[in-house]
Amino acid sequence: MTTETGPDLWVREIYKGVMGLSFKVEKTLFSGHSPFQQVDVVKTAGHGAMLLNDGMVMLSERDEFVYHEMIAHVPLFVHPHPETVLVIGGGDGGTVREVLKHSTVRRAVMVEIDEMVVEACKKHLPSVSCALDDPRLELRIEDGVKFVAETEERFDVVVIDSTDPIGAAKPLFNRAFYENVAGILTEKGILVSQAESPFYDDEIQRAMLANQRPYFKRLHLYLFANLTYPGGLWSFGFASRGLCPAQDFVAGRVAASAIDFRYYNADVHRAAFALPTFVAKTLRGITDPI
Repeated sequence: MTTETGPDLWVREIYKGVMGLSFKVEKTLFSGHSPFQQVDVVKTAGHGAMLLNDGMVMLSERDEFVYHEMIAHVPLFVHPHPETVLVIGGGDGGTVREVLKHSTVRRAVMVEIDEMVVEACKKHLPSVSCALDDPRLELRIEDGVKFVAETEERFDVVVIDSTDPIGAAKPLFNRAFYENVAGILTEKGILVSQAESPFYDDEIQRAMLANQRPYFKRLHLYLFANLTYPGGLWSFGFASRGLCPAQDFVAGRVAASAIDFRYYNADVHRAAFALPTFVAKTLRGITDPI
């Protein structure tokens, strides 16, 4: 992250040395350095409060609902009756906020390595972190890789809400981690993983999915658009023991849930798995047909 001073203050994320995103800042709400990363929350002129980790935009109030609805509701509406959900990362609380909107979910566990992210978001992003005190949620401040390797609990859905595969998040993209995730999923279990940019990170996507391939019967990628990520198009990986995100998706459950969505709906769910040709070619031989 770089800042420009003068009459106007701007925060700028430089991505892979080839492009940048700039946001006008009204004031800094929080800035601190944890044992894992630099954590900043700023109030922007057009996107509300914004969380940055190591200078990379994690979310803004303007568009965070897109990311969080798509990472949570897609797997939860494919699984026939999700009761237990594990979220690795996601310290801002947005993913568990959406997960806990499902009446079938009786227990959610969120494992976040960086307590500073959690506390900063509780104070400065309450609309995102509002479910962190839900009695169905167990919040654990610890290493998610270690938790997955050691837990004896089983989960219907596991969501990897990670940052880019650097620093503390790098092990969340490794084959050994996915093997352990597969081992804690129930019979119809689903894994959804943050999967980077189709424009800039195709090699990361291929490696991530190839590392998941030995442990899951079905692999897919699905897409969504937002305002604050490089390229404006982002993706999640969908891996399951057998459930198909199209054939096993019952659209009527979405309407019956009475959840108040802002981005997600049944049509968006289906369309997210219709990949542009360049993405489909990149993943040929790795993912499964819908």
